[in-house]
Amino acid sequence: MSADDGAGSHLAGVDPHFWRGRSVLLTGHTGFKGSWLALWLQQLGARVSGFSSGVPTDPSLFALARVGEGMQSIEGDIRDSDAISAAIAAVTPEIVIHMAAQSLVRPSFIEPRETYETNVMGTVNVLDAVRAAGDGVRVVVNVTSDKCYENREWEWGYREDEPMGGHDPYSSSKGCAELVTAAFRRSFFAAPDGTRLASARAGNVIGGGDWGTDRLVPDIMRAALAGEEVRVRNPNSVRPWQHVLNPLSGYLVLAQALWDSPEHACGWNFGPPEEDARPVGWIVERARRLWAQDLRSVLDEGPHPHEARYLKLDSSRARARLGWRPLLTLDAALEATVVWYGRLQAGEDMRAVTLGQIETFQYAGSSP
Repeated sequence: MSADDGAGSHLAGVDPHFWRGRSVLLTGHTGFKGSWLALWLQQLGARVSGFSSGVPTDPSLFALARVGEGMQSIEGDIRDSDAISAAIAAVTPEIVIHMAAQSLVRPSFIEPRETYETNVMGTVNVLDAVRAAGDGVRVVVNVTSDKCYENREWEWGYREDEPMGGHDPYSSSKGCAELVTAAFRRSFFAAPDGTRLASARAGNVIGGGDWGTDRLVPDIMRAALAGEEVRVRNPNSVRPWQHVLNPLSGYLVLAQALWDSPEHACGWNFGPPEEDARPVGWIVERARRLWAQDLRSVLDEGPHPHEARYLKLDSSRARARLGWRPLLTLDAALEATVVWYGRLQAGEDMRAVTLGQIETFQYAGSSP
């Protein structure tokens, strides 16, 4: 894994001294992004507790990397307000990072009610539990999605003050979660010395250990490992692809900034550079070249539910006010992802492989 330009330690802006010994509650810690973040927090020396209804896929990064070994796991449904309240009361976290969600567009057409219950009322339940806990929780970062914006198929990036919306139930539910976050911030978390609440928006993350259904890179790697064809939808659709560690570093840097000052209590985009917004077909071809074995693709003509053709984020606010920047280019992200699955195929210790990629990212070292 190779990092972007620059030299020295901690180029991600993540301060190990800040996180050492810090009590953190992470919802959705068994998911793809949650597992990466849980491992990173463990490596930083935080006292990590997770809240989740179970492992969402089989196989999973959570199991393969033995994420649960270094943390406390609390089983519960984010739609159960009593369960999340009890978890916050038991853990007494200083920082809450809310990532539990129904995270896919296509399933939201099949189960729209569950999507809204999880993504909207789940957010309400977390924030209300924090409100009831008083000022013990100093920082809350609510992770939503780049799809929270009312997508007008622009070819330029959305900024944080663009209208919330969404064509499909998933995107709409994330727009609703942003409105809930803003309302709680204004109504209950406005005191400068009280709880500080921000939202983080990113999407189309890639990386090792993603087994989500109907997601491009997991579909590619499943087919590669099985020696099967990749079925490709919407090859001309443009997305802001980035390695999962890029936005996760943004969430951690945002939490650090919130701890220091309430002025950061607002919405934040964590997206890749303009040149890394690429079409689906480009990703497939690049992965084909990186995979050492034969990898074939075929167009899946559908029919398919509606998906936006263009989606990009403007992350100028995070760059200017947080000093954050995405360290991994898209080429490096794809290389690191393919390497991860190759090491899985070779039977390596995937906890060690994943922690190694995190360490390489944070300290801007050499390729994996």
